[in-house]
Amino acid sequence: MPVSKKRKKDDGYQAPPTMGEHKIARLGSSRWLAPAMVACFVFGLLYIVVFYIAGQQVPIMKDLANIANVGIGFGFIIIGFFLSTKWQ
Repeated sequence: MPVSKKRKKDDGYQAPPTMGEHKIARLGSSRWLAPAMVACFVFGLLYIVVFYIAGQQVPIMKDLANIANVGIGFGFIIIGFFLSTKWQ
């Protein structure tokens, strides 16, 4: 029976040559992200609370339909949730 040839083994792993400086990845979020996220949450909540407490006395809220006012408040809260997915 014929004897198979042995495979040549490498001497070891050799790292690829460097091509200059490597850029360091910036970890974390932008500085504006957390305050904007919290502001959207708070503004949306306050908008809904003010609408239910004094909605008929506020001129802009009085002119809009009830579902529109609630939608505006929840819209800001949803924007806050979208921003929270970007926060690290």
